[in-house]
Amino acid sequence: MGTLRRHKIMTTAIEVFDLLLLMISFGVAALAVHMKLGPLSFTQFLSVRIKLQNVIVFLTLLGVWHLIFAGLGLYKSKRLSSRLSEVADVVKGTAAATAVLTLAAFIIGFRMVTPTFVGVFCASSTVMLATQRFATRTWLRFYRASGHNARNMLIVGSNRRAIEFAKMIQSRPELGYRILGFADRPWHGSEELRRHGYSLVSDLEGLPTFLRYQVVDEVALALPVRSFHLDSSALAKLCEQQGIILRILSDLFDLQSAQSRAEEIEGASLITHYTGAPEGWPLIVKRMIDFSVSLFLIILLAPMLLVVALLIKLTSHGPVLFVQERVGYNKRVFHIYKFRTMVVEAEKKLREIEHLNEVTGPVFKIKNDPRLTRVGKFLRRTSIDELPQLFNVLIGHMSLVGPRPLQLRDYDLFTKTCEDWQRCRFSVRPGITCLWQVSGRSCMPFEKWMELDLHYVRKWSLRLDFEILARTIPAVLKGSGAA
Repeated sequence: MGTLRRHKIMTTAIEVFDLLLLMISFGVAALAVHMKLGPLSFTQFLSVRIKLQNVIVFLTLLGVWHLIFAGLGLYKSKRLSSRLSEVADVVKGTAAATAVLTLAAFIIGFRMVTPTFVGVFCASSTVMLATQRFATRTWLRFYRASGHNARNMLIVGSNRRAIEFAKMIQSRPELGYRILGFADRPWHGSEELRRHGYSLVSDLEGLPTFLRYQVVDEVALALPVRSFHLDSSALAKLCEQQGIILRILSDLFDLQSAQSRAEEIEGASLITHYTGAPEGWPLIVKRMIDFSVSLFLIILLAPMLLVVALLIKLTSHGPVLFVQERVGYNKRVFHIYKFRTMVVEAEKKLREIEHLNEVTGPVFKIKNDPRLTRVGKFLRRTSIDELPQLFNVLIGHMSLVGPRPLQLRDYDLFTKTCEDWQRCRFSVRPGITCLWQVSGRSCMPFEKWMELDLHYVRKWSLRLDFEILARTIPAVLKGSGAA
């Protein structure tokens, strides 16, 4: 049986099974509603009449649900996607199906579709479909690892990333791929190919003939864009004409830390490279946490904030808050709020003590700053002066965790003296606390500070944020490196 035929049978079976599970979920939801109204005897169950109108509506719903699932890509090949991404697609599908059911019930007037019905239907369909997908994927991985259902892949290009891709594919037998070989023009890097045990099975000119007469299920394109544009275009057309799946390695520009994802906007296909957190639910959750935690802390700490404000006002001349322009997300300028810890016009006196700077790079920090007030020294040592930045987090200018925002003066020096890789720190929202503050704080050299910021941007996750927040509390209590 051919690969395409097996794939078609498998896809059809999953489609039918999905509809069956949706019907079961509908029945479970109906049973939950009846149980809530009271136990239903077997005689009463048999006497329930099903109207033809309801049957037609239900079959229409099944058809709409199937179209939704197909539109969300639930029946496309998921061979190279993760379990989590497929479960996310299932959640989107069942949420959309539940929304359609609720809308239909509202329009037609289904009295049975109560909030309890909707909740049970959504939960049961999500659990059942996700479990089915997980079980199917687990079985397929075991089946492919045993040598069955394998796809023949030809890799076009023989550079370093092509070899690394081939080794990754071969290290994952559960994906079910058989590497046929490489296609490329002979060049000095071909020796590297042979050293790893691979060989050229075709040159670029002979590719049309090779694809016509060899069993090739997929082609992975790894040619350099600039020098092989015409060859890549010709290959894409060949694969389109012959119905061969074409996969393009997204690291076309040999980027070191940027991640990639495929997107489509109004029919235009894009490959997006991003550093740090991609747009999506993790950033939404991060923003929700920032908003809720900052609001909670502002309310909880309000009495202390008022006491600190009163102490500043009574012990020194000048405003309670220190407001300063800082460089934030993607170099946007915003006003940061802090409790004033220095004498009035302290910034104008900076030139007089710049020679006392204790850190390298385009920043200024000294432990015993003569511009600090008596209360200001205590606020700095305990980091209480940073608390008004909770309002910056609430507004959205900052996050609880992220690289510290630079002053305009420091940014001007930063622009003149720093390398481009260090500017990656501006690709995420600045924060109240960050890695360098829990790893030595202002005692740390500037270069190490930038490395930690870059590490945060590259490895960002909600878990990393929670770890930094957990480490911030003992660091603040210890007062290590505070200035």
